[in-house]
Amino acid sequence: MNELRPITDWLPITLKEVEKRGWEELDVIIISGDAYVDHPAFGSAVIGRIIESKGYKVGIIPQPNWRDDFRDFKKFGAPRLFFGVTSGCMDPMVNHYTASKRRRSTDAYSPGGEAGFRPDYATTVYTKILKDIYPDVPVIIGGIEASLRRVTHYDYWKDELMPSVLVDSGADLLVYGMGEQPLFEILRLLDKGVPLSSMKNIPQVSYLQSEDDKLLKNKHWEDVKIFSHEKCQKDKKSFAANFKTIEQESNKVNARRILQNVKGKLLVVNPPYPPMLEEEIDASFDLPYTREPHPKYKKRGSIPAFEMIKFSINMHRGCFGGCSFCTISAHQGKFIASRSEESIMKEVDKVTNMPDFKGYISDIGGPSANMYKMKGKVQSICDRCVAPSCIHPVVCSNLDTSHKPLTKIYKKVDDHPKVKKAFVGSGIRYDLLVDDYNKNNDGSLDEYMDQLVSRHVCGRLKVAPEHTSDDTLKLMRKPSFKHFHKFKEKYEAANKKHNLNQPLIPYFISSHPGSKEEDMANLAAETKDMGFRLEQVQDFTPTPMTVATVIYYTGLHPYTLRPVFTAKTKKDKQNQHKFFFWHKKENRRQIRESLEKMERPDLVEKLLGDANRQIKHEIIKQRSKKKRKNTNPKFFKRRKK
Repeated sequence: MNELRPITDWLPITLKEVEKRGWEELDVIIISGDAYVDHPAFGSAVIGRIIESKGYKVGIIPQPNWRDDFRDFKKFGAPRLFFGVTSGCMDPMVNHYTASKRRRSTDAYSPGGEAGFRPDYATTVYTKILKDIYPDVPVIIGGIEASLRRVTHYDYWKDELMPSVLVDSGADLLVYGMGEQPLFEILRLLDKGVPLSSMKNIPQVSYLQSEDDKLLKNKHWEDVKIFSHEKCQKDKKSFAANFKTIEQESNKVNARRILQNVKGKLLVVNPPYPPMLEEEIDASFDLPYTREPHPKYKKRGSIPAFEMIKFSINMHRGCFGGCSFCTISAHQGKFIASRSEESIMKEVDKVTNMPDFKGYISDIGGPSANMYKMKGKVQSICDRCVAPSCIHPVVCSNLDTSHKPLTKIYKKVDDHPKVKKAFVGSGIRYDLLVDDYNKNNDGSLDEYMDQLVSRHVCGRLKVAPEHTSDDTLKLMRKPSFKHFHKFKEKYEAANKKHNLNQPLIPYFISSHPGSKEEDMANLAAETKDMGFRLEQVQDFTPTPMTVATVIYYTGLHPYTLRPVFTAKTKKDKQNQHKFFFWHKKENRRQIRESLEKMERPDLVEKLLGDANRQIKHEIIKQRSKKKRKNTNPKFFKRRKK
């Protein structure tokens, strides 16, 4: 950390810092569940810097104590305009609990990685406290938790359907997705003296109104009514049917306004903004961030999430993969918003001038590393599209999947005099690099693969095939596993060409909807045959606003309303997960018994054959030792005595 920086380089988080700036009152106060890191990867910093850039006085209250007399919430007094509330960069329930609902002992977004500095359901807890202390001050909620809980959703940790977070929190307005564009409009209207209560025609916001109140008209929007919260509680099929509408409208260029009745009120979800233009996303990343945690945390230890991205560059937002278990497109959208080369290189300069930079950029990527600058060839076709994925079940013929812009920016970063290596730490979409799947013919796939392997892999490359069963992969919206075989061949050939040994590390998920125990056994056998001992494995965690979560709760696919098997009990989940670790002695008996019940002796041999032969060898060896010991003459003399 640069000791020479004045404290006023950061947004104020204490009353002394506010006074140091000569301010008597703040216009906006942001409450965050994360520690304050002034970096473009941390939402509260982005929002704070945007508000500051428009001339407003803004302060942040990071990780306020919600258990005591609420003095943290009161330290700045009431803001002139509004409170902004976010639970942080992660949904607090995912932050706090494992897939088996065990409490986590660490928090990557807190100093020293220490847990316990934010509540469960933080957005609701913080907002209720603010509404109790300052009932007349508007509260705007945003961030990942609010965004993914904007309509009726299934909560895995309570195991029940929950209404929009607006209902329980009592917030005045919800901003969903990436918040820059609606925030700019909110600030513009505030400049004109428009009260927040009248800001109901802004895209990408959600609010509650009385069922009896007249709905504001907007000549550019059509409306779609989904089943009420109460109907969803009584009928799982209605909840599943709702999701298809919600997902499609979230990913359309010209979306409809969503209306839902809930507890005597009408929930209104306005359509999203179009993807950010290059100059808009550049403006967000080019704000005067210090790129460091607030000095207050110096004695409390480093913040793990910051250490991970400290020397990284995010080149774009959005993901057109549409994986059924992933929330990226639900929050960031499926259309890619890419930064300019100029903005990226400006950030590279900032990173390389950091005092402790040693020449290595840890990641130059995005949500999916190799989607930079990719978009529709003919925009009018994209304007009519309702598909949640641009690459499943096939790569859209209108999608420009050229990797040339990526390779170009990689080479530019490589040429920077202070950069020794720039690694790609984000996950790549391996299927976009397989010729049989992505029929791109501009030669950029091989060029990109060569550049990636020779210059940008940090020891090993992580990719996410997720499963080997084609039926499960179809539900996941992922390509057939045969394409992963092709990618592995291509990757290994590129390594051989450059005389490198950089292992491939595949990620897999167990207990995903559609996956059965036999599918996991086949996965274990096939990956073992490919030479993998799986490390990066996880149990499926149902999170709000995903297809897979809807299937998990309802047992129905929201697009077909047909039944889908899902492992739900603890025993069923453990039975699937154990196949990842076929090589561990403690799992062998269980795996053998499971495979015998399935009547799959072929898999017993494939998975445990080596182990069985080793055990037999050890038994023969032990017997041989015993026999030699018993025939020793000294042994018989001792017996005689």
